[in-house]
Amino acid sequence: MTNSKTKMELLAPAGSLEKLKIALIYGADAIYFGLPGFSLRARASQFKKSEIKEGVKFCRKMGKKFYVALNIYAHNVHIDNLEKQLDFISEIKPDGIILSDPGILRKVKKKLPEIDIHLSTQANATNKEAVEFWQEQGVKRVILAREVSLKEVKEIKKAVLKMELEYFVHGAMCMAYSGRCILSKWMLGRSANLGDCAQPCRWAWNSVSDKSCCRNSHDSLHSTTETNSVRCSGFPRTLLKREISDDSESQLYLKTNIIDDKNRFEIDVEENENGTFLFNSNDICLIENLSDLMEAGIDSIKIEGRNKSVYYVAMVVRAYRKVLDVLKKGDEKKLKKEIQKQKKEIERLSNRGYWTGFAFENEPPHLFDKASVEGKDEFVGISLFGKKEINSEKRKVFVHNCLKCGDKVEVVTPEKVFKNKIIAIEDEGDNLIQSAHGGQGKIFRIEFNGRVKGDFVLRKKELC
Repeated sequence: MTNSKTKMELLAPAGSLEKLKIALIYGADAIYFGLPGFSLRARASQFKKSEIKEGVKFCRKMGKKFYVALNIYAHNVHIDNLEKQLDFISEIKPDGIILSDPGILRKVKKKLPEIDIHLSTQANATNKEAVEFWQEQGVKRVILAREVSLKEVKEIKKAVLKMELEYFVHGAMCMAYSGRCILSKWMLGRSANLGDCAQPCRWAWNSVSDKSCCRNSHDSLHSTTETNSVRCSGFPRTLLKREISDDSESQLYLKTNIIDDKNRFEIDVEENENGTFLFNSNDICLIENLSDLMEAGIDSIKIEGRNKSVYYVAMVVRAYRKVLDVLKKGDEKKLKKEIQKQKKEIERLSNRGYWTGFAFENEPPHLFDKASVEGKDEFVGISLFGKKEINSEKRKVFVHNCLKCGDKVEVVTPEKVFKNKIIAIEDEGDNLIQSAHGGQGKIFRIEFNGRVKGDFVLRKKELC
């Protein structure tokens, strides 16, 4: 294998201080997070300034990079409040600012000329002329729109050689056009372009009532009988047979439903007997194609998921790190083996089905009959106290969900996965207890059957 480059940055989401730390511990080269009110994951950007400063220190200590997202499309009120945000950004000194709005770009260049500017995917850069234009505006890196194929990436890199290119490799796909979706604003008054998307494309929609619509100009209808379900233009439609009283040839109808999602919104939509999940595109997964991205000239591969769990971040980052490390060694046989191993790991996570996005100019499949495919494991705990407890028989664990004495668990460290068993559990008062439950914000001390070193996450298959 001959690659045009030997290294791609692995960039991970940080929706909280805990996720920031886990992403870096499990192998990310850099992380990105947003500031409240100014990024496209407004509900995930709840960092306090004190937490951000702690996270920055953690990044610098590990020799890793971090980028701050200011990628909303701003109104005057946002511009008026931008100065305070830029003062704080100047204090923490990120390695880059992710933005999409030309007004914010102008302000950043004036206030913070020493900080690199990254163009958000929200700006929809899809061609070499657009990338060259943004280079002329002082942008150092372009996060390409998800709709750009690897063939086009090669052409862009050749035309604008000095521009860094970033590409999404894992996570949710936006409907409409790389984030510019109007559904959330239309239905709930929550603008996706201001970071407050309610994701109505993922809702489970239910039938409230139905009506029949004719395919031709006939409007007399004596009776209808349902025959079978067909798909037209990618959406499920119920095919109806119309029986005409004058014994003429039967006509075909499409059944549409007035549907809602828990009374949040009502809309007419065509559906089958199972309902439909509107625009529920499969998730992107390019773990098998990282060498193709290297060849195309990608400088940074990006994982989507600031709203995802800390377990999700750990497992996805870990999987891509493992494959990237083997890829750098150039051993085809080992690479193929590692790809299959890590692909199985990420398939254990909750997902909407995986596909390769638009990288190879394919049309996107959709998951119509459900919101997602359930994960195969239960995330039950996390420990980020490893260096302080290397010689301890017991380990501090922040419990998620439920852990019981006798539970068989899998311990997932950045390096390996191995089976273990819970021998004893102590609460914060050093009392022995039979079980520990998440949602309490408490740290428990866990004794395992075998010694556990370093940082780890815990998972199990048995539910409480």
